[in-house]
Amino acid sequence: MTAGGRPGATSSSRLPASIWALGLVSLFMDMSSELVHALLPVFLVTTLGASMLSVGIIEGIAEATASITKVFSGLVSDWIGKRKLLAVAGYGLAALTKPLFPLATTIDTVLAARFIDRVGKGIRGAPRDALVADLVAPAQRGAAYGLRQALDTAGAVAGPLLAILFMSIFADRIRTVFWIATLPAILSVVILILAVREPERPRMEAAPRAPFRLADLKGLGRAYWEVVAVGAVLTLARFSEAFLVLRAQGTGLTVTYVPLVMVVMSGVYTLAAYPAGLLADRLDRRSLLAFGFVPLIVADITLGEATSPVAVFCGVAFWGLHMGLTQGLLATLVADASPAALRGSAFGLFNFASGIVLLAASVIAGALWQNYGPAVTFYSGAAITGAGLAGLVIVNRRRS
Repeated sequence: MTAGGRPGATSSSRLPASIWALGLVSLFMDMSSELVHALLPVFLVTTLGASMLSVGIIEGIAEATASITKVFSGLVSDWIGKRKLLAVAGYGLAALTKPLFPLATTIDTVLAARFIDRVGKGIRGAPRDALVADLVAPAQRGAAYGLRQALDTAGAVAGPLLAILFMSIFADRIRTVFWIATLPAILSVVILILAVREPERPRMEAAPRAPFRLADLKGLGRAYWEVVAVGAVLTLARFSEAFLVLRAQGTGLTVTYVPLVMVVMSGVYTLAAYPAGLLADRLDRRSLLAFGFVPLIVADITLGEATSPVAVFCGVAFWGLHMGLTQGLLATLVADASPAALRGSAFGLFNFASGIVLLAASVIAGALWQNYGPAVTFYSGAAITGAGLAGLVIVNRRRS
């Protein structure tokens, strides 16, 4: 198998170098993002005076923007037949917006920074995910998505650890830490430009095609829309991770060590993602996805009951386990259920649906927290997850 060309057909072949490079790109960008995000909820509430509802709205708009933007980048990547170009544009935009966070003096500025940053994420997301599928054989998809996700979450572990280190060095000056976060973002873009090679598409696929049409929905069958539905339910149940950070602070964790929440979550996520991807290449993927619902239910109940930082960390660990078991697997299922010519569009539509739901989920979580407290917020997430698990089990039995 060549580093950038078409993959071989065996699952035992080595993953292409470009897959590893994409993983490193994700690692450094996520390191940069988590340096900011591990401290941003506290910065919003304690420095800028934001309410819990405001935090929910900001996070909901930001993450929904990323997901909704992915639908357009996915369509364009299928239309022009180029994935890397859009990925470079998205990562580059995210890197350019990082200085806005340390410069922010109002909630509006943070909202604008998060919005633009997430537009960049949306531009790169679907083309990058489609590029992963273009680079490997179907038998390697679980491993490829699992590896990229594992490296991505490794960056999510390193980011908060560095945040703790720099907060200690710079006497809790959050803005200084935000400035440092610009450096790995720039490195991420450099690696993408220099080390990732987009494979040549077969002649029949190479010519630019018309943008996505409603008639193309027929090419995305029932199996694909079932994956979209499952992803939407999980998104509704799993609101913004900003609430995990604020839950820990509310139980007494000091601001210097608040980033440990994201370290624990992302650490478990990292450890679980690649093994889950390998299992997805060997076991029934839908059954494995159903199993991934269970840790989220445990996480929500634990976080709802938590009265100490230790209990919060236990809940956060289960949250990370859920993410590791499901996120790469959902991407694999989308790739399995979509034709190659519509793969970017399929990822885009999947993320569009998730984005709409995420906006509602984060706003609802903020409102529940502000009016009824954190316990009700997390118990509601557990109830939604349980209902989604029941529905997925029924669908899996029918397919059997």
